[in-house]
Amino acid sequence: MKRNIKVYMTAKDTKDRLAYKGNISLNENAVFDKTVEVIENQTFQTIEGFGGAFTESASYNFYKLGEENRKNILKAYFDTKEGHGYNLCRTHINSCDFSLGNYDYVKENDISLESFDIARERKYVIPFIKEAKSISDQEIRLFSSPWSPPAWMKTNGEMNNGGRLKDEYKDVWALYYAKYIKAMKKEGIDIWGITVQNEPEATQVWDSCRYTAEEERDFVKNHLGPTLYKEGLKDINIIVWDHNRDLLYDRAKVILSDEEAAKYVWGVGFHWYSGDQFENLEKTHKEFPDKKLLFTEGCQEGGVKLGDWNVGERYGHNIIGDLNNHTVGWVDWNLILDTQGGPNHVGNYCDAPIIVDTENDKVYYQSSYYYIGHFSRFIKRGAKRIGFVNPYENLEVTAFKNLDGSVAVVVMNRSDENIDFRLKINEGTAEFKSVRHSIVTLVIE
Repeated sequence: MKRNIKVYMTAKDTKDRLAYKGNISLNENAVFDKTVEVIENQTFQTIEGFGGAFTESASYNFYKLGEENRKNILKAYFDTKEGHGYNLCRTHINSCDFSLGNYDYVKENDISLESFDIARERKYVIPFIKEAKSISDQEIRLFSSPWSPPAWMKTNGEMNNGGRLKDEYKDVWALYYAKYIKAMKKEGIDIWGITVQNEPEATQVWDSCRYTAEEERDFVKNHLGPTLYKEGLKDINIIVWDHNRDLLYDRAKVILSDEEAAKYVWGVGFHWYSGDQFENLEKTHKEFPDKKLLFTEGCQEGGVKLGDWNVGERYGHNIIGDLNNHTVGWVDWNLILDTQGGPNHVGNYCDAPIIVDTENDKVYYQSSYYYIGHFSRFIKRGAKRIGFVNPYENLEVTAFKNLDGSVAVVVMNRSDENIDFRLKINEGTAEFKSVRHSIVTLVIE
């Protein structure tokens, strides 16, 4: 029986945005010298999912919109039939820069944590998460990251501008994660995982806290890991690093080479702000193949770039590079920002795939929104990356086989030229045209 290929395209200077372009049949008799050859029986990592972050700022923006636009955004991100089908998302423990201000969950110097209360999150973040869950027909796995412990636990006495966790509060801080996980569960929200610290190698003017590799290793080994086990939370996935690709291998080597620390660690999280450096993903996977690699944050810095096509291509290039180097999930930063790229309590404005004009109740879908969709809509949780050969210099490619047997091949063309190419899978071949500055997903059924 002939296999059919469904074609979906997004292209610059056209109206095509995740547009269904029809079916093509694989021709079993065609022979070509040059093809993108998909190798179905060569398999790699299994996908956990795709998603974005429920920050306080994103949630605040969501609730400043009218009901119709809120429904449309929920569908655009979380509906599995008409939207992106997001199923792996992030939120923050205490405040982050994309909060309306600094905050934590306890009274000052409360080492017993008796005053622990996540009431702040009940205003915007928790309702937004619950609405997303309510329209999804799949489990949305949620991991949480701290940007800073409470100011009184730190060497610099403030949540911003770096500083370190004081030695005498390491056990208290470890228990804080457990209290947070249990408090969220009481709200009906299961936490799937936690990262130890957002960007531990950066002193930021916003909420931040420094850890050396050895400090992070020892905190996991001696405090966080044992505390979660003691609190009945050993199934929570602990993710280390949560910073850029440049130092990912160096950090992973220090932590994961220690067996006592490594036994608590599910995987290594990373961001994109230092450049491609995909080779560090390959190196880390090769040395620690039992640990997962997860893209935990990325966005276009410097405020909103409304309508900028390059932003979408940046997303596409990074997602392909990460997936082709053993990454099991890809999580964007803020789900929704306003037209300034905030709110952000220290003015660190950024872009997001969905931008909203809260004054006029308008919603803008950026190029990045469509580029992410070419992966998240067609590469389902449980899909395995499969092998391929790509002889075309200006085409970027990745390929996955879903649990239902369908194969999704993503082909991106960032060049200024249209490129004719052929796709071969088993004995079947088909011809396509990759339009300049486009991305296509080919679904082979």
